[in-house]
Amino acid sequence: MADLADPVGLCADLIRFDTTNRGGGDSEGEREAAEYVAEFLGRHGVPAKIVESAPRRANVIARIPGADPALPALLVQGHLDVVPADAADWSVPPFSGEVRDGFLWGRGAVDMKDFCAMVLSAVASGLRPRRDLVLAFVADEEDKGDFGAHWLVERHPELFEGCVAAISESGGYSYHVPAADGRTVRLYPVGTAERGTAHLKLTARGRAGHGSRPNDENAVTMLADALHRIAGHRWPVRLTPTVRAFLDRTGAALGVPVDLSSGAAVDATVTRLGPAGSLVVPTVRNSTTPTMLSAGYKVNVIPSTATAQVDVRVLPDAEDELFEVFDSLLGPGVTREFVAHQPPVQAPVDSPWFDAMAAALRGEDPDAVVVPYCLGGGTDAKAFSKLGMACYGFAPLSLPEGFPYRAMAHGVDERVPVEGLRFGTRVLKRFLESC
Repeated sequence: MADLADPVGLCADLIRFDTTNRGGGDSEGEREAAEYVAEFLGRHGVPAKIVESAPRRANVIARIPGADPALPALLVQGHLDVVPADAADWSVPPFSGEVRDGFLWGRGAVDMKDFCAMVLSAVASGLRPRRDLVLAFVADEEDKGDFGAHWLVERHPELFEGCVAAISESGGYSYHVPAADGRTVRLYPVGTAERGTAHLKLTARGRAGHGSRPNDENAVTMLADALHRIAGHRWPVRLTPTVRAFLDRTGAALGVPVDLSSGAAVDATVTRLGPAGSLVVPTVRNSTTPTMLSAGYKVNVIPSTATAQVDVRVLPDAEDELFEVFDSLLGPGVTREFVAHQPPVQAPVDSPWFDAMAAALRGEDPDAVVVPYCLGGGTDAKAFSKLGMACYGFAPLSLPEGFPYRAMAHGVDERVPVEGLRFGTRVLKRFLESC
């Protein structure tokens, strides 16, 4: 076990707990990882409790008193579960926590046992925050959060009393992008918003019949037509405060002209931003992506029903408009229902929290260009925002130029640079002590 404040050893320890979450309540190892975290915090003077939502579905909660009890509290939250990893595809065993070539390898190295280790490292190094910090290491983020963040928010909101803001994964990492004058700019996107998630089940209801006979009420055809309309619909550009600020500030840093006067102008601006533009491509529009189909049981029988599922991602303040248009695309005979629904979240871009994150990054990298960023997917922020918290993606890392960071989460050979992890810990401690 790692006894020192080095985040590398701590992260390696956490990786060695196989906390695979296969979804649908099928998981393992969360309890052992939670016990490790709680015991580590206790050894360093921070009492922690383990709260189980179901047998072995364990969440760790701790509170560190701040120097000024009058200040509102900050939640620092991460998840201990990981997605499955097939060892046959990996260069190293995915739960080995091996250090090789300057990287720490293993499932969860960037999603998100690295951040959990940085938090533990900051505590062990003598963290002295100004305000109360609530630490939450949760289960089940890689499925629906029903045994983790969402369960805690619904059943135990008192654990987060006084928290007005939160930080967690998906932001604060370095991203090297070329400027117009040939310089390389180190961009640090900090998450200030997330698109909402709506997983929809579509059901077409028609008239059953023999496959050899004409049938103008064929449920399969009705569903296929609806999916064709949905997949072919070009959603218009919609600029949220986060995306607008990203485009303006990134363009200024790179010396690239920014024109946001129309949808076509926004698309052209994103293209001019080059690699930096790829960060914002999924979040200038809503998206509706058909992903699953099911119909029939025999080739010569026209079924009476056909179903599909559609992955819908919606920008902040755009749900009503999206669903009105979506429903118009369904056509007759096709209905929809929610399989899962988590509305979008949005935190203030211009806030003392964001300023403190930027200052902490610049304290370790004076050339850091810190910009707000909207996540195309989602995190447990969707749960904690229900308690009125402003949720930010801030899990700082320094990454080598060209490192495929976004391919690491859920990918093969997931790994994090050792020195980048130590950089992130220093930034995190700066932030937690100054915010």
